[in-house]
Amino acid sequence: MPIPGSSVFLDMKKGRVIQSTGSWYKVDIGNHIVESRLPGRFRLEEKQVTNPLTVGDWVDVQINTDGSGSIEHIYERENYITRKATHSKKGEHILVSNLDLAFVVQSIRKPKVKEGFIDRFLVTCEAYEVKPAIIINKMDLATQSDLEYLEEMKNIYEALDYPFFTTSIDDPGSIKKLSAAILDKTTAFIGPSGVGKTSLLNTIDPEYDLKVGEISDFSNKGKHTTTFAQLIPLSQSGYIADTPGIREFGLVNIEPWELSLYFPEMLEPRQSCKFNTCTHVHEPGCGVVTAFEDGEIDANRYHSYLNMLDSLED
Repeated sequence: MPIPGSSVFLDMKKGRVIQSTGSWYKVDIGNHIVESRLPGRFRLEEKQVTNPLTVGDWVDVQINTDGSGSIEHIYERENYITRKATHSKKGEHILVSNLDLAFVVQSIRKPKVKEGFIDRFLVTCEAYEVKPAIIINKMDLATQSDLEYLEEMKNIYEALDYPFFTTSIDDPGSIKKLSAAILDKTTAFIGPSGVGKTSLLNTIDPEYDLKVGEISDFSNKGKHTTTFAQLIPLSQSGYIADTPGIREFGLVNIEPWELSLYFPEMLEPRQSCKFNTCTHVHEPGCGVVTAFEDGEIDANRYHSYLNMLDSLED
């Protein structure tokens, strides 16, 4: 991704945020990393956002005499991945910004695939102008029925122009294909804990020996090993954002009436709807419902739409 043009400031350096721990940020200014703080005024300006600065942001940082930095300017983002804030916090939480490609990562087993999570992620990418892709990992655990299920899923998403990867750290061919897709790009791996995001990163670039967690036998859910977001420079060229595991992906800043705009298969049928405010659920003369009943819209995708619509209306 090209570096946006920078304003000229005395004693300022332009860099990219590569790690966020909440209070301190690591900023890559090209020749070294600067531990930097964010002045409180930025937090006051962004009251509806839990983190006014996120991994992937371009900033101007003033270097202090002790070698630390003070972030003085945040550049406008080209795009970003966001979700509804958790732990009773209001607003949104921005995960990573300025991406060429964002992968939603799921595992075929331990834990099993959650199509609802995938669809919410895809809607967010469509809404915030991020190009998405899908990874189904741990294919070494797949049964014959899993393979048949995945083939159907792959056909559905690829028909919608979403790249679909199946991977295993024990399958060099799948890792090679994934590595080629991220070459020279800024990408992100986002998904629940335990799906193998960090293991994939370690296999793609063994130079970055990141900590890998084990799966809980009791719940088949992963234990959190990535506790903060980080942008990892790859030796082959490019960056990958590794993010903490996410159990749920809540939509933000999307109105119920516009949700169908982020389902590619609904764009053409919705033009036939009788009402401009059609929710594509019960209204007469609905083009989307007709397309669904005629088998032109996948049932699982339509039910994902209904579940999201319910959550937005609530």
